[in-house]
Amino acid sequence: MNGPEIHVEFAPELSLFVPREPRRTLVTDGVSTLGHVVESLGVPLTEVGALVVDGRTVPPSHIPGPAERVAVRPVERPQRVPGAPLRFLLDVHLGTLARRLRLLGVDTAYESTDIGDPALAARSAAEKRVMLSRDRGLLRRRELWAGAFVYSTRPDDQLQDVLDRFAPDLRPWTRCTACNGLLKEATKAEVADQLKGGTQRSYDVFAQCTDCGRAYWKGAHHDQLEAVVERALSMRTQGG
Repeated sequence: MNGPEIHVEFAPELSLFVPREPRRTLVTDGVSTLGHVVESLGVPLTEVGALVVDGRTVPPSHIPGPAERVAVRPVERPQRVPGAPLRFLLDVHLGTLARRLRLLGVDTAYESTDIGDPALAARSAAEKRVMLSRDRGLLRRRELWAGAFVYSTRPDDQLQDVLDRFAPDLRPWTRCTACNGLLKEATKAEVADQLKGGTQRSYDVFAQCTDCGRAYWKGAHHDQLEAVVERALSMRTQGG
């Protein structure tokens, strides 16, 4: 049996998910929630900021009625995630983004192997981490603590988008890019077993991860990393 006919309009920011028909009329089944209807049209609820029906905001659990006009709005930026310190979990495809967030001092867990959507969603819930992914199916899992779609495939754009969307506190050079542990100052003697001859002669300032023990110093790639940090800090300053 056919249910109510409704009219749905998606904000331009959601055009990636509904590129051809931002406005559409459809017949619902009369029992599905508006959240289910929106997701069935291709938009993960993680990307929806508000659902406005005939001028009033409704929850995703709203059951659409006849002739309702639905406006699907994007997430407001900066997005606030209530209930836990802001921290992230990234799937196997976002390794470069994970390392750059850690470089900026953002608490970022990362799975370097594909552990599967159920395990990722469970970890997001258990550790209260925002799941970052380009996998729409993963972002539709109900057990997620919170989630966000990563719109670009380019690490520079990915980082800019995450910083713009969530405005995390930045504390560059305080986390291990390999494991996310916190760094501490270290003496040359404490990290000597990780240094080659040239490094031992050329550098005197070191840091070490308090979790995995990895040593850090201003080596050959430091200028590239410094540029990533400076761009991020500059963007934060420009954003107010």
